[in-house]
This record gives sequence, structure tokens and C-alpha cells, in this order.
Amino acid sequence: MAYLLGMICGNGEIKRGNSETIFSIAIPHKKLETEDFHDVKLYVKASIADIRNIIEPLIGSGMNFIQNNTATVLSFNKPNADYLTREILQYVGMATSHNDVKLHNKIFNFSKDEKKQFLKGFSDVTGYMRRSNSYYGSKYLHRVYLEVPHNWEMVIDVCNLLKDLDIPVQSIDWGHPNMRDPELKDYNKGKTKTWKREHQIKIFANEFLPIGFGILHKQQALDILVAELIAGVNSEINIKSKSKRKSKISNASDKTHKYYWETKGKNYIKPIHPSENDNFIPTIIRGKHFNSWREIAKELGYGE
Repeated sequence: MAYLLGMICGNGEIKRGNSETIFSIAIPHKKLETEDFHDVKLYVKASIADIRNIIEPLIGSGMNFIQNNTATVLSFNKPNADYLTREILQYVGMATSHNDVKLHNKIFNFSKDEKKQFLKGFSDVTGYMRRSNSYYGSKYLHRVYLEVPHNWEMVIDVCNLLKDLDIPVQSIDWGHPNMRDPELKDYNKGKTKTWKREHQIKIFANEFLPIGFGILHKQQALDILVAELIAGVNSEINIKSKSKRKSKISNASDKTHKYYWETKGKNYIKPIHPSENDNFIPTIIRGKHFNSWREIAKELGYGE
């Protein structure tokens, strides 16, 4: 149930008819090839059997799936009066889409294993592992990206679930004008809406291992890039040791296991952006100016 809820909250749609509700979940093919040049569609298709083994006993029926170049879509129908239908709708706040899901407080009372399964389901449909996602161009500080299109509250909920499991978020790239167009370059070119992008939750790859992926090619990429991250940190430690410089780190976790409130960070003063009052921004922070992603996270409820 936790895994299914995570998938629905990550990239699901719920269509309620007169007698039946249709649940559909999209697994995007962000790229057509994996890091080692294999066909993403084939890897996702190979993962469907495992996903079905998890979900079909719960829903009591088979799942349908269709596949094209951009996504694999899983779906199933349940009567409106069915217990499972009512349970799912309660957990997601009667939402019709992942964009308007509001998590029920019960999810925050899940066991640790259930929280991990929820986040695994969520990550299977929102998460990406690529070398290009490394920290500021580093060759080895690889990160997992979880992409959330419009749901600001979901970003905070996911971050707090990760915090409950002692998994720090490295940073959040908010779909906010102060973050996505900090110097007004796009705005001054007449591109006034380009900042309205997906939010990106970024987590160091080794920190994400306790969650992992159920999608085969994503888990394989995670394993490979975690090994590179650990090897890179170890190499850094060895170089400092040979130069007789004292190192503050003794393993990869020393370098990556940090919450934003445990680090100094840099706050660059940004100019006021005319779109700070846009209705796309939630009321609680609309009209406010921010110089860092940390300020937004704290304001919305992810903090110490």
C-alpha cells in the first residue's frame, strides 16, 4: 500500500466516474538510453513484473500497462465503494492528480519500512540518476534528483519523510523566480514564465541507498554512481593523507551526511523579481523575496 501510494503521489492521476475510479501512474522515460547505453523502455518493461507482484495482490486484479517513447503508464480500475478506493482517496486528500495531492497525517505515522516503501514508489516515478547531476560539476559527488512539477507542499512532505529516516536533502531547486531566474536574465528577454519549472529535490547518491529504486535501470545507475562517489571521496582522503594535510573526513558519509542547517551555505543577494507575487507561488510565501533555497524550505516547513 505504501509503495502504491508513493507512485500515485509522485506521478498519478485519479479519474472518478459514476461507479468506478481509474487510477493511472506514469513512469516517464526521461532519456531513451541508460548511462550505459541500454534501452530505457526495455528496462522499465522488465521492472513491470516486480511492480505487479507488489501491487496486484493489494488491488485484487491485474494492472494494465501501455508504453510509448516518453512514458510507461500503469492503470487499474476499482469500484467507487471499494475499501481500497476510499483508503487511497483518504491518504491523498481526495486529489485527482499528483499536482494537488495533500498527504494525510497518517503517512507520517507509518513505520520506517513503510516510509521507505512510500519513498521508493515516489522515486520510481520522479527520480533520476545521471552523471550530469553531480554536485557543481564534481566528477564523483553524484546526486539523485526527485522532480516534482507543481506541488510545493509535496516537496516539503517528501523532505520531512526523508528526515524521519535520517536522509539529508543536499538542496532543493525551487520553481521560484528568485531561484530559476535570479538575475532576471529571462525576464528581461521577455521570457516571463520560464521560472515556472518543476521543483528538484537533490540527494547525494550514497545517502539515497536506504531507499533505492524498484525500476531496474535506475537502481543499477544508483549502484554504479554510489561506487564512484565513495571511490572519489576515498581518493580525496588519500591525497590529503599523502600531503600530510589533516582531513576533516574519514569516509563518504562524513562529506555527504549534512543537513542544510548544519552547514554555512552562501547567501547571494538577489534582485527583486517582478514575478514574486505570481499566483503559481503558494500564499504563505507569495510576495516574499528569497536569496536562497534554504529560506524557502524553512518558510514552508522543512527545517531543523
